[in-house]
Amino acid sequence: MTIKYTKDHEWVQAEGGNATVGITVHAQDALGDVVFVDLPEVGKSFAQGDVAGVVESVKAAADVFMPVSGEITEVNEALRADPSLANSAPLAEGWFFKVKLSEPAQLDALMDETAYGKFAEES
Repeated sequence: MTIKYTKDHEWVQAEGGNATVGITVHAQDALGDVVFVDLPEVGKSFAQGDVAGVVESVKAAADVFMPVSGEITEVNEALRADPSLANSAPLAEGWFFKVKLSEPAQLDALMDETAYGKFAEES
């Protein structure tokens, strides 16, 4: 199981040809209390970098970008019902969606935890 990070502050945990996607601790800290999430439609395909959803907080709204190309296989209905999970457990119960990877090699270009930690400190 590999976790990678994007410059847009999403994390992607890949296992086999599938991955789970969410926002990072840094992103939820910057947003503040999350009050709404707009999740993608199951079965829809996105290219890497496409906007796949939106997260809204008391401070701002932010796009959620696809860290890798693929088809949405599941969305987190618990997050839709309780958006605060994005704050309380962004790397666990607060995941956003699952995707079937169409180009797994795209993961290689994403940051590992060490590189992302340094990136997040500087941004």
